[in-house]
Amino acid sequence: MNDSNCDDDSYYQFDEAGALLSTSLPLPLPRQCGKVRDVYDMGDQLLIVSTDRISAFDYILPSGIPAKGKLLTAMSEFWFDKLKVRHHLRSTEIPAELSSEFDTSPLVGRSMVVEKAKVVPFECVVRGYLEGSGLKEYQSTGQICGNKLPDGLVQCDKLPEPIFTPATKAVEGHDENVSIGRMIADLGSELALQLREMSLQIYRTALQYAQTQGILIADTKFEFGIVDDQVILVDEVLTPDSSRFWAADSYQPGQAQPSFDKQFVREWLSQCGWDKQSDPPKLPADVIDQTAAKYAEAYEQITGKAFAG
Repeated sequence: MNDSNCDDDSYYQFDEAGALLSTSLPLPLPRQCGKVRDVYDMGDQLLIVSTDRISAFDYILPSGIPAKGKLLTAMSEFWFDKLKVRHHLRSTEIPAELSSEFDTSPLVGRSMVVEKAKVVPFECVVRGYLEGSGLKEYQSTGQICGNKLPDGLVQCDKLPEPIFTPATKAVEGHDENVSIGRMIADLGSELALQLREMSLQIYRTALQYAQTQGILIADTKFEFGIVDDQVILVDEVLTPDSSRFWAADSYQPGQAQPSFDKQFVREWLSQCGWDKQSDPPKLPADVIDQTAAKYAEAYEQITGKAFAG
C-alpha cells in the first residue's frame, strides 16, 4: 500500500490538473495524513483538511480529483446540520491565527475545525441494500456480519430492514467486517449497542430525506468518538466517499447500479492493465472529469444547491 507525500517542503502540493494532493502546514504540533484528509493538532481542537486525493483498491492514486475535498467538506457540513445529532464540527472557517501566518487560500472550503474526541476503533456501517462485500458474504453464507437474511435476494435488492454491519479499522489493507458480538467484546455491550442504534437511526433519517431528492443511500459508514462520556459523530458523514448513492429513478435490482462515486476510477483501473500490486498509474483526464461531475451531481441533487468548486 502506498502513502501520500506528507513530508513535502512546501505548504501545498498540487498535481497538473490543479488537484490538491497534500498539505504541509507550518503548525507546531504533529499531524496525521490519511487517505484523503490531513489532520493537524491545534491544542484543544483539530484542523482537518480534505485534500483532493482519491484512493482505490487500497492505494492512494497519483492523480487527484480537483475540488473533491471542498465537496466532501460541504456535504459533511450539510448533513451535520440536517441530522441534528451531536457532532465534532465547530467551524469551516480558517482560524484567524493561521491566516496571519501564511497563505491559507488553498484551505478555503476544504477545512473543518473540530472538537477533539476519543475515536471509537470501529467503522459503523449500515446497509439498506445488498451490494459490495455484503453481497459477497450473503452469497456465501446467507447472512452479513451475523445478520441472517431471507433466501433468494439478488444484487442490489432492498433489505427487509437496514442492518448494522460493523468493521474494524485497518491501518493498512482492507477493513474487516465483524459481528456485533465482536464489537461488544471489544467495547462492552452498552457502548456497542448504543452505536448500533445511533447508526441505524441516522441512516433511516438520511435515507428518508435523500429519497425526497431522488437518491437512494444503499449503504454508508459512520465514525463516532467520545467526548465527556458522550458519543458524538466525527469524521465525514454521508459523502460519496463514505456512502453508496444510487439514482432512485433508474434503480433496478438484479444488477449493479450506476453510482455517484469513484465508479469511473475503479472501472478504468480494472481495465487499464494495472496489476493492483505496484504503484498505480495516473488517471486520464476524461476519468478525472467524469468522476468530478458525478461527485458534484450527488452534492447538488442531495443538497439542492449548486456546487461552485
